[in-house]
Amino acid sequence: MSSKRKHLMSADIIINASKDSFIKLNPMTMMKNPVMFVVEAGTFVVLLMTLLPGYFGTEGRTGFNATVFLILLFTVLFANFAEALAEGRGKAQADSLKQSKKEMKANKVVEGGLKAVSSTDLRKGDVVVIKSGEMVPGDGEVIQGLASVDESAITGESAPVIKEAGGDFNSVTGGTRVVSDQITVRITNDPGESFIDRMISLVEGAKRQKTPNEIALSTLLTTLTLIFLIVVVTLGPIAKYAGIQLDVPVLISLLVCLIPTTIGGLLSAIGIAGMDRVTQFNVLAMSGKAVEAAGDINTMILDKTGTITFGNRMANAFVAVGDQSMKDVAEWAAVSSMKDETPEGRSVLELMKKEGLSWNEALSEGAEFIEFKAETRMSGMDLQDGRKVRKGAVDAVKKWVAAQGGSIPNDLEQKGNAIASEGGTPLAVAVDQQIFGLIYLKDTVKPGMRERFDQLRKMGIKTIMCTGDNPLTAATIAREAGVDDFIAESTPEDKIAVIRREQAEGKLVAMTGDGTNDAPALAQADVGLAMNSGTTAAKEAANMVDLDSDPSKIIEVVAIGKQLLMTRGALTTFSIANDIAKYFAIIPAMFMLAIPEMNVLNIMGLGTPTSAIISALIFNAIIIPLLIPIAMKGVAYKPMGSAQLLSRNLLIYGVGGMIVPFVGIKLIDLVVHVWI
Repeated sequence: MSSKRKHLMSADIIINASKDSFIKLNPMTMMKNPVMFVVEAGTFVVLLMTLLPGYFGTEGRTGFNATVFLILLFTVLFANFAEALAEGRGKAQADSLKQSKKEMKANKVVEGGLKAVSSTDLRKGDVVVIKSGEMVPGDGEVIQGLASVDESAITGESAPVIKEAGGDFNSVTGGTRVVSDQITVRITNDPGESFIDRMISLVEGAKRQKTPNEIALSTLLTTLTLIFLIVVVTLGPIAKYAGIQLDVPVLISLLVCLIPTTIGGLLSAIGIAGMDRVTQFNVLAMSGKAVEAAGDINTMILDKTGTITFGNRMANAFVAVGDQSMKDVAEWAAVSSMKDETPEGRSVLELMKKEGLSWNEALSEGAEFIEFKAETRMSGMDLQDGRKVRKGAVDAVKKWVAAQGGSIPNDLEQKGNAIASEGGTPLAVAVDQQIFGLIYLKDTVKPGMRERFDQLRKMGIKTIMCTGDNPLTAATIAREAGVDDFIAESTPEDKIAVIRREQAEGKLVAMTGDGTNDAPALAQADVGLAMNSGTTAAKEAANMVDLDSDPSKIIEVVAIGKQLLMTRGALTTFSIANDIAKYFAIIPAMFMLAIPEMNVLNIMGLGTPTSAIISALIFNAIIIPLLIPIAMKGVAYKPMGSAQLLSRNLLIYGVGGMIVPFVGIKLIDLVVHVWI
């Protein structure tokens, strides 16, 4: 998808947004934005006064009225353009997704064999067989086989991913392509309910629902608009009673400058752009609320394996115990791993080759491989001569040896703890009644993780690592990575418990996961980020899906959420602050002729009442398009405390929001005054 994205200012998006700006003038559409609806209503009134000056008794003010009308019209159009531009980016992404959603043939399993049917005829529960080179006809779960699947139509990444039955990576998405082998898939959605269908509807900004914070801000803006509307309506009679004649266009100009038109015109665009930034990061947010919640996160739960560490525990060294030699430990470790196809098992043989060590491969002839099981926590070989070789968790191997009447070396526990204290995982190696030594497995912390957790700490976010490792290993990894807390030997129930505990303290919690056993915790978390490579259950339970399946990406998602909240707050501060400058332009202009003493408030030194009003309106109109890039891109976010962030915003967007209009209105007035 990344290759299909369109640039923010591409010509077709701008052209379509310009057209939509006029379409959105429909009053039924404008009513969704009360602030801009009031501006549109005022524009219509001024238009009538321009076209029918005799009816309204404004024959001598036609030029002024026409100028006010055009400025107000452009104010509304610019606000519509900001929203349409944000929506256009989402629609462009949706169009690229629609290209991958097409009707295709599927080999449906029926009684007696396979039947070729259209993908649109498939229903939830149907079973299909997909061969190499064929497209996946719909969302489903692999129930048989293993295959490489090209998901570039969804993720934009060209590297295929392995999908297999029975694991956490068993879900496939309609529109992707099988590039090797063959899989049997059970369809999990009816037509129109697929993952791509949901993506299309979610990335189209027009269908986006407002978030709670956005609704609250909209309510505040509506209330301010109503208050100023009452003030302006009553101001006319009051001025007339005082002997001051205020034309309706002047009052409308005052109203438009008083109400928060800047943030009112950009509010919707900011929200849409926030979701769009997450989507551009290849994360699908199920709602704007999820993005906003990410910005308010207090606690983050992360799995160790694959998130904080690379996830592949590899043999790093052989450690002898008792009076055994390192060579003997290495040889029996290799024998136990000759038929072990796990990454750990293969790494033992690779380490042997790296160290230049050899082993008796003939021992595997006729031997029975003992697979690893969660109950025994061991694997190994039963040799043809009757000897049994095992490798596995230290406590499990100790129990196995003791059960056969063997003895435990005195230094086994001490050397096992030493490995664990360094962040490694010790595997004991035993033959019958004798323990020979340990395999030192090491899982490395990803580069830069400590710095990233430091950034989260500056944001005020607590990090908790969950791992199935023993407490010593977990403590070492936690210390090396720089997380705030950890849970060792964790279970799915432990993850839910810690989430509920944090939420009970009034905190918002984020979590990543990909397995079915992660689904309950993903559903419980305020922000649940599921991996696209994971199970259907995990993706349905979460409120975000990472199409690239990078668990650490939740850190970026939190930063985007905070950027969204900060952008909205910054532009709201700027909008309210620049209203102050507009007051000093409009108010003195309205009264200075009738009340000369009011001229003391004309601190900008504006030319005439007419040029002052026109200049303020022009500035009010052009500031919206000038702020569109900030609304789209977002205010640059740097990790810092809330007090420091507030001070920074008040300085830049508060003080700056007052200075910019003073300068801008004055410069515009210099031109307008000459022109008038």
